Amino acid sequence: MNSLSPLPRRSLLGLLGAAALAPVAHAQASWPDRPLRVIIPVAPGGSLDILGRTFARAISPALGQPVVAENHPGAGSNLAFELVARARPDGLTLLVGSDPLTINPSLYRRVGYDPVRDFAPVIELVRAPQVLVVHPSSPATDLASFLALARREGGTMSMGSQGNGSIGHLAGAVLTQRTGVAFTHVPYRGGGPAVVDVVAGHLDALLVTLPAAIEHIRGGRLKALAVSGLNRSAALPEVPTIAEQGLPGFDVVTWQGILVPAGTPEPVVARLNAVLAEALAKPDVADSLASQGFDLRGGTPQAFAALIREESARWPGIVRVANATVE
Repeated sequence: MNSLSPLPRRSLLGLLGAAALAPVAHAQASWPDRPLRVIIPVAPGGSLDILGRTFARAISPALGQPVVAENHPGAGSNLAFELVARARPDGLTLLVGSDPLTINPSLYRRVGYDPVRDFAPVIELVRAPQVLVVHPSSPATDLASFLALARREGGTMSMGSQGNGSIGHLAGAVLTQRTGVAFTHVPYRGGGPAVVDVVAGHLDALLVTLPAAIEHIRGGRLKALAVSGLNRSAALPEVPTIAEQGLPGFDVVTWQGILVPAGTPEPVVARLNAVLAEALAKPDVADSLASQGFDLRGGTPQAFAALIREESARWPGIVRVANATVE
């Protein structure tokens, strides 16, 4: 064949396609070329902060860049959510997201983001149930005896939560909706202070994310009556679920995971998913999270996106029942 004869059409198209893809492949291979930052929507010290910093450290070697954890608390986490929603979609700004991302649009009259439209979910990292705890001196020994006690007190039993509109508050609202038993809601600025008040005997009961209370439960300073997931927690297998104690289908859990701004290229999202999944599987990370009462998740960006859509559709009705709207 003459060396100058035309190439077959299929070969020519193949070469053109490879040439067009070459810059894209090179860009993907060189990403990231700058440090990344992980935006944590709460103050230092809580479980979400610990999770964010744990994964920032864990993924840095795989990405070959520093990964800096930044705390941006305020406005019920909305400041951090809005910051990431407006960030450049280059995969360099990561959000440690959790249930407030999908609750807050119903809780606040105005928020500067849409949880479905403005974010690209990367990976769900963990879930954790709420745990119903009382002081060890309480006569309640299970959910039934706890509800009977609350009925006798005619709605005056104090039930704490991490704050107005928090997952614990909404779990309590669902409990009231399902049983007809009312409580006096006492919101705190976080789960830690609420746990301290139950231990001290200043608060009758508390629904709080399990990691915030697990060491007090193990130490006998709190009595755990039930957990709010469909399945028992591996960290407290002796504590039954609310569902198995007469309220089938009761399922109110917190989730935590990583998101990036909408429009982030899919190959970048896929790489972040892979390095975060690898970090989640490391024994030191996995063992630490499991011992705190977290259920390890992982999975695809698509599965996490489906969860975000489901949660966004779920909360408006529950927030109305709880009368938890914030001005």
